[in-house]
Amino acid sequence: MTLGRRYGTETVKIRDIAMDSDLPEKFLELILLELKNARIVESVRGAKGGYRLRRAPSEIKLSEIIRLVDGPLAPFGDADQLRSLIVTDPDHRALYGVFLEVRDAAAKILESTSVADIVGASSKSPKRARGKKKA
Repeated sequence: MTLGRRYGTETVKIRDIAMDSDLPEKFLELILLELKNARIVESVRGAKGGYRLRRAPSEIKLSEIIRLVDGPLAPFGDADQLRSLIVTDPDHRALYGVFLEVRDAAAKILESTSVADIVGASSKSPKRARGKKKA
């Protein structure tokens, strides 16, 4: 979120991100490396070096970050796995169907919410942005 709030300014040193986010630097380094490999952030070397977003916060969806760092969007597994269980386990079909609905609802919210929505850089609130129909 720190990089989203500081988008368009100078780079941010990892220790400043860690302090702002209340995260250990070593843990943050691993996350930033994953985000760098996915071309979400870039690093700059030197005295004025640090990290910055490669794209505008409004172009980065939370789903992209969560899938990269944590894997599937919901704690119930991925959608293909749940669909397979619905077909192969008739005794629990209804339960897996509910899990799939939960997964789909979580995915819809995360895919329609950007970093800008979270950091307040957008003029729309996340709730209003999700409820608005696309033309």
